Amino acid sequence: MPKQRNTTLEALLTEFGYTHQQLADEVNRIALDEYGTPANCTDRHVRRWIRGDARWPWPRYLLPLQDIFGRTPEGMGFVPRKTPQNAVATPRPAPAKEHRPVQRRSFIASALVTALGIDQAPERGRLGMADVDRIQGTITRLDAHFNGLGGGALVEVATDYLARLQRALDHCTFGERVERSLMRAVADVAACAGWSAHDCGDYARAAQLRNQALQAALLVRDPVAVTRAWSDLAAQAEHAGRPAEATRINRAALAERHLRSQPLVAALLHARLADCLAQTGDPKGMGRHLAAAERVYDRADPVGAASWLAFLTPAELSGLGAIAHQSAGLYARAEDQTMHTLDLLDERFARNCTYYTVLLAELQLAQGAADRAAATVSDVSVSGVASSRITARLERVHSAIHDREGLS
Repeated sequence: MPKQRNTTLEALLTEFGYTHQQLADEVNRIALDEYGTPANCTDRHVRRWIRGDARWPWPRYLLPLQDIFGRTPEGMGFVPRKTPQNAVATPRPAPAKEHRPVQRRSFIASALVTALGIDQAPERGRLGMADVDRIQGTITRLDAHFNGLGGGALVEVATDYLARLQRALDHCTFGERVERSLMRAVADVAACAGWSAHDCGDYARAAQLRNQALQAALLVRDPVAVTRAWSDLAAQAEHAGRPAEATRINRAALAERHLRSQPLVAALLHARLADCLAQTGDPKGMGRHLAAAERVYDRADPVGAASWLAFLTPAELSGLGAIAHQSAGLYARAEDQTMHTLDLLDERFARNCTYYTVLLAELQLAQGAADRAAATVSDVSVSGVASSRITARLERVHSAIHDREGLS
């Protein structure tokens, strides 16, 4: 059986914050403490599991791994041996210590709070514009982290900060200007948390957070925040398989007059609407809105733009066009545009670099070029990307390549 990289385990290491050596040390500790047997695990074992050299670890490693991650072997990306040996490590009832992964996630979120220098929003007393400035600095760092690496632990950090802002609104005193700024901050943080939840595959939570963002934006009567919230809800509908609903939302948002002074937001809406139209069988409409997105973007000035729009570079606009062409079934054109996107992408957007690399492999598979797809993802690593959505897509690509190689 040819080797297949275990991207699921690789993503778990990122999610739980382990290096290869740290995971090996934890396996050894649990094996001795819980089972009374030394495991003698090293970082070399961990690398072999990730590379796919060892597709089903021995029980002395597998049982501690189940304790650490709270998952079955298959849920960690391992493939059972075709011998009775796999019976010793079949899924078993979760041990009483299954709270360990939750504690680990809390630790990661706490570490992220420290790394980002997130200011704890005050919950008592009178607030002024200096407090608003500190809050805006936190929002900028939250957006930058998501744009660079994706969701992951950020969803916990952002939702906790959102709750603090809401308590500040309920319990602090402030003037009208500060109140409006706090409401805008609630809309911004809820939107960031919504995308982080979406990136983690938690779509119900994403929808709840996006509705909170819309409510806050409507209350403060901020037209840009309202448009952003509607656009995010359109993306939610599209992902849920309702492109016609997403089309209606995007069209309504584009009809707002204030967008004449917001070319970046307008360009994003045009590009997302183009994808919706491609999914509903309107390739001409798709083309019109992709062209409109480029025209509007050409007159935008990214300097001074809101922090959440930092991802909307020429590379991203090209990538959104590639996604629309994929939805229209124009795979060769989408492949060319995705390659152009990867040429333009700034390496600080690690999440998007991985996303579009996986998209390129998907497009190559769609055209029957499994060999090209295998070469595309041969060096892809998700160790620095906190997006379970992207990890799952990469795993499906590897699985499809493996299946086609088995038929050849």
